Amino acid sequence: MSRIFGFVVGLVWLVFAAGAFRNSMAGWGAQASDLGFWWGVIGVLLTIAAVAALFGTWIHTRQQHD
Repeated sequence: MSRIFGFVVGLVWLVFAAGAFRNSMAGWGAQASDLGFWWGVIGVLLTIAAVAALFGTWIHTRQQHD
Protein backbone atom coordinates (compact mmCIF):
# COMPACT_ATOMS: atom_id res chain seq x y z
CA MET A 1 0.00 0.00 0.00
CA SER A 2 2.82 2.42 0.79
CA ARG A 3 4.28 1.77 -2.67
CA ILE A 4 1.05 2.90 -4.32
CA PHE A 5 0.82 5.97 -2.09
CA GLY A 6 4.42 6.98 -2.85
CA PHE A 7 3.95 6.64 -6.60
CA VAL A 8 0.69 8.58 -6.50
CA VAL A 9 2.36 11.41 -4.58
CA GLY A 10 5.20 11.49 -7.11
CA LEU A 11 2.77 11.60 -10.02
CA VAL A 12 0.69 14.36 -8.42
CA TRP A 13 3.86 16.42 -7.96
CA LEU A 14 4.69 15.87 -11.63
CA VAL A 15 1.24 17.24 -12.52
CA PHE A 16 1.91 20.28 -10.32
CA ALA A 17 5.31 20.72 -11.99
CA ALA A 18 3.67 20.63 -15.42
CA GLY A 19 1.27 23.35 -14.29
CA ALA A 20 4.16 25.46 -13.04
CA PHE A 21 6.00 25.07 -16.35
CA ARG A 22 2.80 26.00 -18.18
CA ASN A 23 2.55 29.18 -16.10
CA SER A 24 6.23 29.84 -16.77
CA MET A 25 5.74 29.63 -20.52
CA ALA A 26 2.70 31.92 -20.27
CA GLY A 27 4.77 34.43 -18.32
CA TRP A 28 7.58 34.39 -20.87
CA GLY A 29 5.03 34.70 -23.69
CA ALA A 30 3.44 37.73 -22.03
CA GLN A 31 6.85 39.46 -21.74
CA ALA A 32 6.73 39.03 -17.95
CA SER A 33 10.19 37.53 -17.55
CA ASP A 34 10.03 37.65 -13.75
CA LEU A 35 6.92 35.45 -13.70
CA GLY A 36 8.37 33.16 -16.33
CA PHE A 37 11.60 32.77 -14.40
CA TRP A 38 10.11 32.13 -10.97
CA TRP A 39 7.45 29.72 -12.23
CA GLY A 40 10.28 27.90 -13.98
CA VAL A 41 12.20 27.68 -10.71
CA ILE A 42 9.11 26.34 -8.95
CA GLY A 43 8.62 23.81 -11.75
CA VAL A 44 12.21 22.58 -11.41
CA LEU A 45 11.89 22.22 -7.64
CA LEU A 46 8.60 20.32 -7.98
CA THR A 47 10.16 18.06 -10.60
CA ILE A 48 13.09 17.29 -8.29
CA ALA A 49 10.65 16.50 -5.46
CA ALA A 50 8.58 14.25 -7.72
CA VAL A 51 11.60 12.31 -8.96
CA ALA A 52 12.83 11.94 -5.37
CA ALA A 53 9.42 10.64 -4.26
CA LEU A 54 9.24 8.15 -7.13
CA PHE A 55 12.82 6.96 -6.79
CA GLY A 56 12.65 6.86 -2.98
CA THR A 57 9.43 4.87 -3.07
CA TRP A 58 10.96 2.39 -5.49
CA ILE A 59 14.13 2.01 -3.38
CA HIS A 60 12.42 1.71 0.00
CA THR A 61 9.56 -0.58 -0.97
CA ARG A 62 11.39 -3.19 -3.02
CA GLN A 63 11.64 -6.73 -1.68
CA GLN A 64 14.85 -7.73 0.07
CA HIS A 65 16.44 -10.95 -1.17
CA ASP A 66 18.92 -12.61 1.16
